[in-house]
Amino acid sequence: MARALNKIDVYLEIGKKRTFSGAIDWPGWCRSGRDEPSALEALFDYGPRYARVLRATRLGFQTPTHISMFNVIERLEGNATTDFGAPDMAPSSDSEPVNSLELQRSQRILKACWRTFDTNVKAATGKALRTGPRGGGRELEGIIQHVLGSDTGYLSQLGWKLQQGDAVDLDKQLNRTRQGILKGVTSSARGEIAVRGPRGGLRWSPRYFVRRVAWHVLDHAWEIEDRVLSGEED
Repeated sequence: MARALNKIDVYLEIGKKRTFSGAIDWPGWCRSGRDEPSALEALFDYGPRYARVLRATRLGFQTPTHISMFNVIERLEGNATTDFGAPDMAPSSDSEPVNSLELQRSQRILKACWRTFDTNVKAATGKALRTGPRGGGRELEGIIQHVLGSDTGYLSQLGWKLQQGDAVDLDKQLNRTRQGILKGVTSSARGEIAVRGPRGGLRWSPRYFVRRVAWHVLDHAWEIEDRVLSGEED
């Protein structure tokens, strides 16, 4: 599909209680709201934060100056996962093949997301995280463990089995998982992983896999950044 000049193509995933808006060409830039307008507003508001994530990549991302720059090209019906708080539907363009240049671009975006997560984890280490009105919210180590567990599940959806090790150190676990993600998406993009699993289920496409991984790690990177209480010790 041809991209509109000076427009940013986005898709909407519309649930009963929550709507997600995501940028087609920029994995990880995906936010939610109660409805379409609020989801698009949230995406616009996070434009500068996403630009900071990609600052060192020189991929040409430009922060939109007005919400009218968004061009909604697809609306998807959400599900229970959408309403729970995670984007779960793949835009139709995610079924397109990935060439070597696009693969390199996707990997650069993933690495930029991981750098942001690591930077925010480091900044939050030794500091308290703000809790919700009822005291809810994971501690820092819990967030890291949650991201690790989700990434393992995402790799399974892709059709790539992560080699298990005996590493206890979280940094080593993160590195091993990330190497698995890079290897898995490369193998999938090259057509080395069957489209369907042994039970006939449709596996995630490499484009959607990158989109989901990038969204999840940035969502928690920004959560950490927003919750850290500067100067307060645990």
